[in-house]
Amino acid sequence: MKRGHPKQMSESFLTAAFLSLSGGLQDAYTYIYRGHVFANAQTGNIVLLSQSIAERNWTQTLEYLIPLSFFAFGIAAAELLRFRYQSTTRIHWRQLVLLFEIAILFAVGFMPETCDLIANGIVSFACAMQVQTFRKVKGYSFASTMCIGNLRSGMESLCAYWKTQNRTNLQKSFCYWGIILLSAPRSASSASPRLGRGQSGSPAFCFRSASCSCSRRRTWKSLRKRLKKSRKKSFFNKKPPYWGGELRKH
Repeated sequence: MKRGHPKQMSESFLTAAFLSLSGGLQDAYTYIYRGHVFANAQTGNIVLLSQSIAERNWTQTLEYLIPLSFFAFGIAAAELLRFRYQSTTRIHWRQLVLLFEIAILFAVGFMPETCDLIANGIVSFACAMQVQTFRKVKGYSFASTMCIGNLRSGMESLCAYWKTQNRTNLQKSFCYWGIILLSAPRSASSASPRLGRGQSGSPAFCFRSASCSCSRRRTWKSLRKRLKKSRKKSFFNKKPPYWGGELRKH
């Protein structure tokens, strides 16, 4: 009898779901709030980098070159951690990667707009560590920070089920499509409410913007009430000049 794939926490669908949410949020964060630079989609950065070189816009070229370089360094860092702590029994090397990723992403949230270049590099570094460390879900290869591979594998498994009627292929397809569907809420949550220029999306700013929006709504409501009252007074309580005796004199 063929033995199934051994269950690991790092390969569970729940872990893959949270990692996929995290990867999408990081990409949306850097693109929306940090100068339209991708943290995960390095193909997009390469296209924009080539365009900047063709236009001889060297400042913009650097903005896309830094995330690419840091992404490569992140993969190397994840591999070095695996070589160093793979045999450690106290803590798993994947847990070390997650702790390090959480720490550096938390620090990025408090970086001002003037540090966008460094912030994008750090987020790309964290994304690379994540995609290199967590590469399987339920024994199937997947990517937690990009959708193109998952889309290909999900459609391939669906076609295989249509041909063979093997339910294993259907379950595999559902697994990939579930990961893909998580890309919609993660991007939407980053884009709404959209921050303005110079607002880096830190936890402190999010709390401040929420309180400010509530106060603005209250101010606008009271302003509309006062405007309605003033209009009623002007139309019903006061007569225009041509209704009085001045018009009859002429």
